[in-house]
Amino acid sequence: MFSIGVDPRSSLIGTLTGFAQKDYEMRKGFTRHPKPDEPATHVKNYITPSGLERLKDEHRFLLTRERPAVVEVVTWAAGNGDRSENADYQYGKRRLRQIDGRIRFLTKRIEAAEVVDPEAPRTAQKRAGQANSEEKTRAFFGATVRYANAAGAERVVSIVGTDEVDLNRHHISWVSPLGRALMKSAAGDSVVLQLPGGTEELTVLEVRYERIAVEPFREPPGSESSSKGLTRRR
Repeated sequence: MFSIGVDPRSSLIGTLTGFAQKDYEMRKGFTRHPKPDEPATHVKNYITPSGLERLKDEHRFLLTRERPAVVEVVTWAAGNGDRSENADYQYGKRRLRQIDGRIRFLTKRIEAAEVVDPEAPRTAQKRAGQANSEEKTRAFFGATVRYANAAGAERVVSIVGTDEVDLNRHHISWVSPLGRALMKSAAGDSVVLQLPGGTEELTVLEVRYERIAVEPFREPPGSESSSKGLTRRR
């Protein structure tokens, strides 16, 4: 229905324009934008040597062992009647999609890898005007940092890549709030940790560079490439 005293053509144009705007906003809403801490594909993937080795080991396992084993199961299941009601076939196809997605992800992360060895010799870092004083070791990627909170409780963390985070080993990402707070700090510095509920002041006690032991890749239990997995379906 058109409003009294308004040109019907202008109302129709306005209505169509509104529909077009809503359609644009709807399509725009489905566009996925990277999260603030999510590494984009063009950003270098800083990683330690052992972290990169773990990615390569998983990639090799999926490509040369797990995927061929699942393909074998799917091929066997495809010959067992109606595929729409074949649980082995449906599971196998779904598992293949998961494996292929993981392989693509690992391939991109490995290609973008920028290896930083914590044990490699580093250029001395000096503050301006302190050339003759004791050199300060500052925290960058690969550093192991010991710090204390306001209550005096101490903690030691290692700053690693986003693919190496392991809270059980106190390995934190360099793009995490704590990693960002500690970055470029040296022993004796006070830094501010930004938290959702406020801020916390930390005192850096020590910064050192040493080997960071990353948990190696292990074949997951129940994988199709295991002899038990293949025997179960034969």
